[in-house]
Amino acid sequence: MSKLLLPVLISLIIGCGGAPMTGEKIKLPSLAEVPQEAWDKLAQKRIYFGHQSVGFNIVDGIKDIMNENNNIKLDIIETDTPEYNRPAFVHSRVGKNKDPNSKCDAFRDIVVKIIGEKADIAFMKFCYVDILEESDVQAIFNYYKKTMAELQTRYPELKIVHVTSPLRALPDGFVPRIKTQIKKLINQPIQTEEHNIKRNEFNRLLLQEYDGKQPIFDLAKAESTHPDGRREIFTKNGVSYYSLVSDYTHDRGHLNEKGRKMAAEQLLIYLAQMS
Repeated sequence: MSKLLLPVLISLIIGCGGAPMTGEKIKLPSLAEVPQEAWDKLAQKRIYFGHQSVGFNIVDGIKDIMNENNNIKLDIIETDTPEYNRPAFVHSRVGKNKDPNSKCDAFRDIVVKIIGEKADIAFMKFCYVDILEESDVQAIFNYYKKTMAELQTRYPELKIVHVTSPLRALPDGFVPRIKTQIKKLINQPIQTEEHNIKRNEFNRLLLQEYDGKQPIFDLAKAESTHPDGRREIFTKNGVSYYSLVSDYTHDRGHLNEKGRKMAAEQLLIYLAQMS
């Protein structure tokens, strides 16, 4: 790139604003809004959560919150063979990363073979690596939907909670943003954006199918919302998409202490409201 062209590109980048947009603003519920009766009822539930690495981040966030709030009491157990001889929040790994169908299969096996008639609430989540630019989002959603429908028919008393896909943060900092905007100016694809677009597409399918009909926890909403309610948004071809708040992660994907507490707080509130 010529030395004459570089200042022009930088001025265009600064003029356009290299950072993701944060215009939309919402209000998320807080722990203080949940009555103690709801926390007490939640503590009596038998819950199963299937996940991979971001799930461990969220579980750590739940532990953080319980350490700071003595009125929230959950018996957290990591095992893929839960017995449920007492109320507990049981969690374990399911499937393989980059193979979303394997996660559906593993979750189904645990429900059918172990917890179907024992647990009160069960849910699983995909990881951000399960949905990439090259993914067939409709096929992933169809397989997920078929799996959950089979389980719901077989175990009508079990509350299956659907969870939106986690997101990744866009490149942050002056130099990464310059590189990103240069790619935009010369019409080169930006991998993080393309991956997040597919994750947003999956989440829209999930919300369209289940919102208002079956329980659904919008993890992507929690991940893309700043503490003051601003949403982390980027646009592509005139369409807006959400991404992970950069302050919530140390590697643009996994959740740091701040991010895991944000996600865990919203999950706990949702489960308590269900109870």
